[in-house]
Amino acid sequence: MSGELSIDNLSLYLGSGSQRFTALENVSLNVAAGEFVCILGPSGCGKSTLLGAVAGHLAPSRGSMTLDKKTITTPHPQRGLVFQHHTLFPWQTVIDNVAFGLKMKSIKRDERRSRARDLLKLVGLEDSADLYPSQLSGGMQQRVEIARVLVNHPDVLLMDEPFGALDAITRLRMQELLLDIWTRIRTTILFVTHDIDEALFLADRIVMMSARPGTIIEEIVLEFPRPRSASLLTSPRFAELKRYCLSLLHDDHADVGRLSPLGDLPTYTAVPVLQLAI
Repeated sequence: MSGELSIDNLSLYLGSGSQRFTALENVSLNVAAGEFVCILGPSGCGKSTLLGAVAGHLAPSRGSMTLDKKTITTPHPQRGLVFQHHTLFPWQTVIDNVAFGLKMKSIKRDERRSRARDLLKLVGLEDSADLYPSQLSGGMQQRVEIARVLVNHPDVLLMDEPFGALDAITRLRMQELLLDIWTRIRTTILFVTHDIDEALFLADRIVMMSARPGTIIEEIVLEFPRPRSASLLTSPRFAELKRYCLSLLHDDHADVGRLSPLGDLPTYTAVPVLQLAI
């Protein structure tokens, strides 16, 4: 199975001269093929910068990144990127937007439209194929955006707060839809968010990042059973883990053991990976 991502001691500097600053510092992360990993951290910590580097848009200042043991140097369709705001072409219909990447590969019209329809069916928009983006709701536009990326069969799906601009109800529905799609296609997902509920609901594992310069301070492996439903959000264990994540975001990492709300777990300091039995 393809989609194994490895980030080794990645540091990244942005700006120049007196404006130069360290965006990421010594970030190391391994993501297994088919794993769903959420990157959680405060605004400005470098979450999106890390995603941009994995996408191939930003070159490392130090360190390296590989996908299936091949060095990442430039953008490639095998690493599909979904942003918070859609990038659909307003002058093209939904189906032509989804099929656009296949057109760039010189795939014949009938085949690319057939494959695009399959993806629209997967995201529940098969009846909207001939509409234009302006005729869709925000949630529907994001579904088209996801379909447009997935039509290229990426090994890794990179998602930069894709539901951040949606209202709460639509956001939850999109999260449930994404989990359903991921269960079917099982591509590797690296998902950036600053929303704790979203990370806990979606992820196999949460990677916690510090304030700038961004570095990984904790990895939390979640064992909530799948499939997951909205009822998980009100469970006592979910609330415990949410308080714990808040302590990581708001307090110095050296105090994590003292602040941990997980009473049945031993006190620890700077443990690289915490396995949480749910």
